[in-house]
Amino acid sequence: MSDKNIYRAIVGTNSWGSKAYGKVLRGSGVDKETLRQTVREAMDKGLAIFDTAQDYGLGMGQKLIGELCPKQALISAKYTPGTKYAEGQVRRSFEKDLKDFRRDHVDIYWLHLPNFIEQNLSEMIELYKEGKIGNIGISNFSLDECKRAKKLLDDAGVPLFGVQNHYSIIAREWEKNGLVDWCKENSIQFWAWAVLEEGLLVPPKKGSKLSVMKLIYLNRQSRLLPLYKKMYIIGRRHGITAAQVAMAFCSSKGIVPICGCRKPYQITDLDAAADVHLTDKEIKVLEQTADSTGVKILGADMFRFAVRKG
Repeated sequence: MSDKNIYRAIVGTNSWGSKAYGKVLRGSGVDKETLRQTVREAMDKGLAIFDTAQDYGLGMGQKLIGELCPKQALISAKYTPGTKYAEGQVRRSFEKDLKDFRRDHVDIYWLHLPNFIEQNLSEMIELYKEGKIGNIGISNFSLDECKRAKKLLDDAGVPLFGVQNHYSIIAREWEKNGLVDWCKENSIQFWAWAVLEEGLLVPPKKGSKLSVMKLIYLNRQSRLLPLYKKMYIIGRRHGITAAQVAMAFCSSKGIVPICGCRKPYQITDLDAAADVHLTDKEIKVLEQTADSTGVKILGADMFRFAVRKG
């Protein structure tokens, strides 16, 4: 399996947890056997990398990865810093991760917020040089913060693997402010989370079950009808669904989509979408239509409330 194949799309595990958790958050829960089949499908399709964090699934997500994922699967995990720093905090958190994963290393480890960048990255660099981390990434960083992090890593002789930020058809701030281009210029991967905007970019169907996330975005769906229509048209042209168009939109722009997958068919959809290349004209139509709806989503500033001031 080539690196290009591995990183063309990422399996998100934000909703891996108890059936009750899934039912509240997504409208339906899945059992462990369904997740096991999902992992199997991901491995068969070559989407052998699973993205997680300690708080996913109310703390159960990582443990499920450790239990269900085979040793050849790759793990993308995160350290989420608070607004205070205590020496050794990254290592202590990382050791907990290893116990959850039942492994002695993590393939990609991300600094989840730009708090105490120097201190936290320095600890990650130590773990990298000990062979416990395969790659270092940063998440929810601004362009200036990315440059600062890259310099620190460069000075230590460690490459910056990637930037993982919020990005979708209706949330393209990181592209507009130059961060995506900066990543491409420096051979740094840009991974997009919330590609489907927690289901908002999945056109609603009659009889679909309500969930917390759907209720949050319910009032915006009617305003997105023009975009849904364009997504349907483009999807039919490529033999994919409207939701898959949102995934292919990222892949076609050299951005790696992360999509939450709890069921085998979701892996199949993600795999197919990642192989679809939208034309420049189709991309432009989607962007112009999205902008014309006036629908705004917290994008570049989504987690700034948790970033230390000063």
